[in-house]
Amino acid sequence: MTEKWMFINSGPQSASYNMALDDALLELHSKGRIPPVVRFYEWNPATLSIGYFQKATEAVDLEKVKEMGLGFVRRPTGGRAVLHDRELTYSIIVSESHPDMPETVTEAYRVISAGLLEGFRNLGLQAEFAIPATREERNALKEPKSAVCFDAPSWYELVVEGRKAAGSAQTRQKGVILQHGAIPVSLDLDKLVSVFNFKTEDHRSRMKEKLAKKAVSIEELSGRSVEMPEVTEAFRSGFEKALDIELIGKEPDEEILELVRRLEEEKYSNDSWNFKK
Repeated sequence: MTEKWMFINSGPQSASYNMALDDALLELHSKGRIPPVVRFYEWNPATLSIGYFQKATEAVDLEKVKEMGLGFVRRPTGGRAVLHDRELTYSIIVSESHPDMPETVTEAYRVISAGLLEGFRNLGLQAEFAIPATREERNALKEPKSAVCFDAPSWYELVVEGRKAAGSAQTRQKGVILQHGAIPVSLDLDKLVSVFNFKTEDHRSRMKEKLAKKAVSIEELSGRSVEMPEVTEAFRSGFEKALDIELIGKEPDEEILELVRRLEEEKYSNDSWNFKK
C-alpha cells in the first residue's frame, strides 16, 4: 500500500517563518506527532540565506542586503549562501530510520533528489545527477572556494545540459532528516552577485560570467515563461513517483503554528542566531 505523507504548500512567506516551519516540522516528526512531510514554499521578500557554518560578515555584503530590502536568515542546514528570489523551494522531513532512507547523507541525497529529477522531467527537461568524476572534484566539494551555492554542483544535485538547476542542503537532528533546496524558476545574475563580498569588481564580474556557464533556471531551459502552479505540480507529482508515496495536502494547525512562532522568536528572526558566526 502506498505510504501517505503530509504535503504543505506555504506559498510566499518571510525568511524567519520559512526556516521556523521547517524546524517545527522536524521537531514534531521526531516526536511522532506528524507523518513525513514534503513542503513547498517561496520567499517574500526575496531573501539571502546562509549555511549554518558560514560567517555572515565574510560571506555576504550585509549593507547591500539591507539596501536592496532583502530578507536575511541563517539556515539550520550547511552549505553555502543562496539568494532565494523567483524560485520554488522544497523541504523533505523524514525519519532517519525510514526503511527507504539510506544511512549515509550522500545516498539519502540520491533517494530524495530523485523527486527533483522526476519534477524536471515532468517539465520536459532532461535533468541528471551530478556525480563528481575525479578525486580533485570530490576534494573541491570539501573546501569550496566560493560562498555562492550555485557556483558548482555537489553529489547528486541536479544538472541540466551540464549546468546546476537545483541546490540542496541537509541536516540530521533528533533522528530526522531535513533536506531542503532551491529550484530557480528564473535567475537574476546581476542581483545574485551584488550581495556577495568580492575582493575587487573584476572578481565580481568573473563570478557572474562563471555562474552564467554553471547555473541555469527553468525558464532559461524551457525558453518560455513558466508560472509557479505548473512548477509546483510538476515537482509534487515528481516526489510522489520517485518516493512511491501519496501526498495529502494539509494546512499547518495551531500546534505547528505555535511552535513556528516560538522558533521565529528564539532563532530565525533573532540576530543572535543569524549573526552568531
